[in-house]
Amino acid sequence: MTTLFTSVFPLLAYLAYNIIVPLIERARPSLSVIMNMQRRRWVANATRRESPFDAILSGNIMGSVSFLASTSVLLVLAVFAVFGQLPTLMQALDSLSLERTYSVLDVQIHLGVMLAMFVMAFFAFTLSLRQFNHFCIMLGALEHDRDATEEEIDAIAQMNGLGARNFNSGIRAYYFSVATVAWFVSEWLAIAVCLVTVLILAHREFFSSAHRTAASASLIAARLRRDAPPRSDRPAPSRDL
Repeated sequence: MTTLFTSVFPLLAYLAYNIIVPLIERARPSLSVIMNMQRRRWVANATRRESPFDAILSGNIMGSVSFLASTSVLLVLAVFAVFGQLPTLMQALDSLSLERTYSVLDVQIHLGVMLAMFVMAFFAFTLSLRQFNHFCIMLGALEHDRDATEEEIDAIAQMNGLGARNFNSGIRAYYFSVATVAWFVSEWLAIAVCLVTVLILAHREFFSSAHRTAASASLIAARLRRDAPPRSDRPAPSRDL
């Protein structure tokens, strides 16, 4: 029973993290929440310019997501390949394990957990890729001969935020899968690595230098926006060559 719990623990921790962190974000904005503010600024600025700049940025983001989605497919295939090489794997574990010798059933269950995590990562990345594709379509559909409404800007920024949220979910699946690898060495090492992973992710989201820098940038932008004159009072940009 202990072996089963330690085997499934990284998967449970990954699911719990994705549930608990949004609740914490209501009291303390995370780095992801702060970056959503920057995404809205991006969309608001994109509505006022006609250039390939935004398409280049979107293409770079989608390229990263596509690469990780392809990598998750390779990892799924690798786990399937390990199922066919269980005798060789069991021999390797006999010399690697620090505590006990796992049974074939233990290893099969754990490989199933690893497979589940990589499959979830694949679905998260592909959903993120699809949402970023929707974002590009919505951004390209903007009419530049009039000012975009706040509702349009919010909707497009929210689509970008959805893509980022699923991208982060896929990345977290990779992080917690490190604990599943540690399980082959020791059951309790897997739990220790899992807890360390939670601490690292929480630090990055709420207490890192990136969080402080992004928060400062958002405050500066909000102050400038507050002090700026209304858009209707600003001079129209010159289109002369």
